[in-house]
Amino acid sequence: MNPVLILVLYLAAINLLTARVTAHDKKAARRGERRIPESHLLFLAAMGGALGEWIAMYAVRHKTKKLKFTLGVPLILAVQIALLILLFVGGVL
Repeated sequence: MNPVLILVLYLAAINLLTARVTAHDKKAARRGERRIPESHLLFLAAMGGALGEWIAMYAVRHKTKKLKFTLGVPLILAVQIALLILLFVGGVL
């Protein structure tokens, strides 16, 4: 299988998962149910789901007042984009 296709499929899956988990945590917060730890949400973002986290944060208005999310998630996303550019420019992918 083509490495670029594998990367695209992975990024699509991790971003969808991250967005879903963030939306679930927002629903749990509203209902007073058990929550997803912030460290888990940030871990998913760091594993490639930063775009999904960022979109979900504003789509469901969740964690938008937390500095570690409003600054951290865009920073993680910027690093991930830079790494992708380096991989493509460097000929690795």
